[in-house]
Amino acid sequence: MNISSYTIELKDIHLYAHHGVMPQERSVGAWFTVDTRLTIGDKSPLYSDEIDNAVNYADIFAIIKEEMEKPANLLENVGKRIVEKILNTFAQVETAEITICKETPPMGGDGLKACVTIKAER
Repeated sequence: MNISSYTIELKDIHLYAHHGVMPQERSVGAWFTVDTRLTIGDKSPLYSDEIDNAVNYADIFAIIKEEMEKPANLLENVGKRIVEKILNTFAQVETAEITICKETPPMGGDGLKACVTIKAER
């Protein structure tokens, strides 16, 4: 068997943040859902079973939470900051993909989500 890589995914991270172009979006804030998918090339955690060799899910969550707490006009900017920080922090990550969805954006649609997906690779 030849394992070429594996993925780590964090799904349905639900965070309150202050992103948006309109002043009310920035002051009042809104709920966001974040999903991330990371491709890992370093296979050593599969064999060592040691957290020190792995990309820790809690550390990925901390990066997402930290960047989501910094207000931005565009979700594109937030997504870029997150994938950039993940790639700069974890050498094992080959590709990082993140989807950020603003729940009920101010466009008049009931149950609407506005989402942006950013994918970066080394």
